[in-house]
Amino acid sequence: MNFNEIIKANKQNVKNIIRLITKQDNEDLEQEVYIKLWKNADKYEERGTFKSWINTIAKNTSKDYLKSASVKMEQNSTSDEFVLTSIKDKKITPEERMAASERQKKIIRAIDGLKPKFREVIMLCEIYGYTYEDASKKLDCPIGTIKSRIYNAKKELAEVLSDLMNE
Repeated sequence: MNFNEIIKANKQNVKNIIRLITKQDNEDLEQEVYIKLWKNADKYEERGTFKSWINTIAKNTSKDYLKSASVKMEQNSTSDEFVLTSIKDKKITPEERMAASERQKKIIRAIDGLKPKFREVIMLCEIYGYTYEDASKKLDCPIGTIKSRIYNAKKELAEVLSDLMNE
């Protein structure tokens, strides 16, 4: 297992996961992911893909960071002003609820409108979280076919839902 190649092959994916969860670029977290990967490489079991294992490490490291960051923030600032500014109004207005419901219905209709072979892979991979490899086994077709169908389904959905993407 060449560690440099593993880092090169997964660098962007790890970066994206960290950015998605923490809402920031964080090179220290990236380093931490690779250190954990290196330390635990002998514990890897071939139950899923190696990439999904790395993704899990990146997700967990990012979540741990957020937990520790929020705990530090709570310990460091207990002023009334901070508490008041950090409280968010979590109430959703009826208009927002209605808009979200309409958006969700439109997405469901768009997915339902896909060709069955496209709808099937979108449901498996994007909704149920199957890896391409698992979907390939479940549908008894090559991974390349799964990737192609995902690509075409997303392209079709992007066209149908273009107005939602501009919101």
